[in-house]
Amino acid sequence: MSNRDSAPQTAPGVDALQTRPEGSWLGLERRWLTLIAVCGATFMLLVDVTVVQVALPTIQRRLDANFSDLQWVIDAYAVTLATLIMTWGSMSDRFGRKRVFLIGLAVFTAASILCGVATTAVVLIWARALQGVGGAAMFATGLALIGQEFRGVERGKAIAAWSATVGAAVAVGPLFGGAITSGLGWRWIFFINVPIGIVTGWLGFTRMMNVSDTSTTRLDIPGVASFSAAMFLLVFGIIRTNTEGWVSAATISCLIAAALLIALFVWIEHRVAHPMFDLGLFRRPSFTGVSLGTVAIGGGMFAVYPFLTLYLQNNLGFSPLRGGLCLLPSTVLCFAVPVLFRSVMDRMSPQIALGGGLAVVAAGLAAMLPISRSSSWELLIPGLLLTGFGIGFANPAIARVGLGVVPPQRSGMASGISNTCRIGGLATGVAALGAIFQSQVSRSLSDHLGHPAPALAKVVTSSGVRAAVAAANGQAGFAPAAHSAFVSGMRLILSIGAILLAAGALASFTLVRAKDFYAQRAAD
Repeated sequence: MSNRDSAPQTAPGVDALQTRPEGSWLGLERRWLTLIAVCGATFMLLVDVTVVQVALPTIQRRLDANFSDLQWVIDAYAVTLATLIMTWGSMSDRFGRKRVFLIGLAVFTAASILCGVATTAVVLIWARALQGVGGAAMFATGLALIGQEFRGVERGKAIAAWSATVGAAVAVGPLFGGAITSGLGWRWIFFINVPIGIVTGWLGFTRMMNVSDTSTTRLDIPGVASFSAAMFLLVFGIIRTNTEGWVSAATISCLIAAALLIALFVWIEHRVAHPMFDLGLFRRPSFTGVSLGTVAIGGGMFAVYPFLTLYLQNNLGFSPLRGGLCLLPSTVLCFAVPVLFRSVMDRMSPQIALGGGLAVVAAGLAAMLPISRSSSWELLIPGLLLTGFGIGFANPAIARVGLGVVPPQRSGMASGISNTCRIGGLATGVAALGAIFQSQVSRSLSDHLGHPAPALAKVVTSSGVRAAVAAANGQAGFAPAAHSAFVSGMRLILSIGAILLAAGALASFTLVRAKDFYAQRAAD
């Protein structure tokens, strides 16, 4: 993939869509309107990672979905988003960033309508997968479009605005989803994308330039196919453990096939002339360290958010709006910390900022471990504050390290790999933690009741304690047993998340080195 920040803007890269639109709109010059369009699209695609989480219990009731269905509502979007970012990035180099951006926006908007009208969980899952296809195209081209429009100080301001949009999407997602679900119904968390998509599409079509790289002549189709299939089979196999178990033939076959496809992908990427995923970047320890840290924060923290939502609504009985409000101590800090502590972060070593941020997130998850059957949600507040503060430090450091330790001409691919690690970690994390959560709930419930109760355990995990109590038909001692089982599952996945974040912090402290930064080597 070519460097998107130095995209050609001369005649060889110009086609019919690349004519520079002149003039302004509402007093804003064209490049700032391009920025608004990119930020609007980025906000939509990232909000749709978190906004659905608050609505999961409501979706489960309205569509009669099981626990695996709820996992797929998140993972169908995350898997296609993660697997296609690099692909769309390559296609945008060849066919033009504006063209790919608008195609992705159209697909995402149409898929949002399909999500909103879905009458079954299966339809919703497939529509979410289609959303991910469009979201990946927008995510892959966003920074490239900013890079081709802005230079110097203005580029820094534009990237800062884009980064703030990313933080805002994380911050308002749960609250936004809770408010819409409580006020208008869960379908409107998807319908709201339609007017935003139309306005953003109009700005993009009338104000963007379609810059391409004429040296890009071939797509890495074997790499795309092997990586996408491996990701799907990995997530599919893990989620199937909810019904088939870890040692079933179906589960083992999926996981083995995923491992073989990953090996095939690595073999392909070492041999193709234009790989979509330059594995040579991982020869630099700092790039390996930041990639491991990014996977850890995706799989160890962001994948825990859906389960915190289930805890607040299905175990404590909160409404979607109240559940979203309870998560604000964490999500608001994700946005506020990079703004308030920007000068501090600029003076800190990226190694310390990244490793320290991940360590604080690990401490925040560990701080939530004392939850018990009788706990109130306020016990989560210290942990939520710590996780939000740590994410606020780690996110900018991930971008700073990920782009700083690669050659400038590889910055586009480095950005794509970073986004793939983050969303891929989320997808596999939700699948793995979900399987572990359901297994632990079933085991704990059986221990409390003195006999296996797999059907009731599934109701506890997907529909909540109240629904399970109703399904138990007044069985003696079931309510406290169900609460205890749910909390036991939460403690286990919080522990696993904390361990993953601690491992990511250790990798960052150990592998990220100042001498790997290109700016540092140039100064030396």
